Amino acid sequence: MKAAFYTLGCKVNQYESQAMGEFLRKNGFETVPHTEKADIYIINSCTVTGTGDKKSRQAVRRFKRMYPDCITVLTGCMPQAYPEKAKELTQADIVMGNRNNTELLRLIEEYIRQGKRIFNVCTHEIGEKFSGDTITSFEERTRAFLKIQDGCNRRCSYCIIPTSRGFVRSKPLDEIKEEAKHLAESGYKEIVLVGINLSSYGRDLKNVTFPMAVEAVCETEGIERVRLGSLEPDHITDDVIDALASLKKFCPQFHISLQSGCDKTLKAMNRHYTAQEYYDLCVKLRDKFRNASLTTDFMVGFPGETNEDFEESLRFCEKVGFEKVHVFPYSRRPRTKADKMENQIEKSEKERRAARAIEVCEKIREEKIREALGTSEEVLFESRTHDGFSEGYTENYTPVRVKADDCLIGKIAKVKLSEYRDGYCYGEIEE
Repeated sequence: MKAAFYTLGCKVNQYESQAMGEFLRKNGFETVPHTEKADIYIINSCTVTGTGDKKSRQAVRRFKRMYPDCITVLTGCMPQAYPEKAKELTQADIVMGNRNNTELLRLIEEYIRQGKRIFNVCTHEIGEKFSGDTITSFEERTRAFLKIQDGCNRRCSYCIIPTSRGFVRSKPLDEIKEEAKHLAESGYKEIVLVGINLSSYGRDLKNVTFPMAVEAVCETEGIERVRLGSLEPDHITDDVIDALASLKKFCPQFHISLQSGCDKTLKAMNRHYTAQEYYDLCVKLRDKFRNASLTTDFMVGFPGETNEDFEESLRFCEKVGFEKVHVFPYSRRPRTKADKMENQIEKSEKERRAARAIEVCEKIREEKIREALGTSEEVLFESRTHDGFSEGYTENYTPVRVKADDCLIGKIAKVKLSEYRDGYCYGEIEE
């Protein structure tokens, strides 16, 4: 039987789809792209925003409409957070949460035997262990994701993730080492460590810290680069910075969640830092790491955010000088504190602020990328364009294009960066 995955949302979801796909293949299934006809379509959903929920519902309905005889599976964060809404989506033959992804095969076999709709969502509980997901490769990628952490205890006022993902839990160090070894044996040179609240890794384990997990992967023979997913600023202490700086394979790209540069808004969001504390961290990182790249998430239109608050946040982004900013309008999520707040912002105003923020932040990004011109940087090449350019990224995630006759995919080469256009640095391979 053929199975296809349609994955929405974050790197953790991408990892989990890969893990489920590997498990199905080990049990005799063939996995194909979701653009092809399949017997089973697995929709791995995201519920961070209302748009994510909408896309998940649309995908389920679309696959069932195109292939009425197929089996549709809805899994991921949406049914976990809002099981009653998922249950109403009758086009989904199997509804399961992200806590029981390992049950996918059993539920498919049960549906094939009985032909009856299955609803199987298990609530997250205090003290539950890491799921045990593991992979050996990542389809169509030269870098691999390695999930080392799940869950979040933060309870930011806008966020449904603690409900959809449960409490903090961490993958044991020995399992991380073993998985990194398998990925290296599969030919990967770069690993990206991912988690729901990555920098909280180890807080549920004895005598284990976040830097220890990073070090364990850096020590893996064959792995040349280790990169991190999203981090919380108040978790990046001086000790953490010093530990990461000592690792030669560590890539100095830091995606540190900001959300707002206005203290009033940060407090309403129940974030655990001030704008000044965030800025001080950015200064430390740029002082400690050569070529440190800082990227972030920036939310606009939070309840009660005035235009003055928004402009203050935008000035803060300019002050930091982020290499890249993911701008998104606030999305109301039922069962969160912010959903019940007064002074909700109109959709049109949120869209206006988002458009302005994107324009400003893209100019900042271009200025930061241009600073790399004239330097020589090592690039891991990942793809090749139809017109003969090899594309890849530097250690700090600057996008690079090089004209080369040979296929460079999967190779690391030093490149002299000479020109910027269309969002890329162009250069030549140094011999």
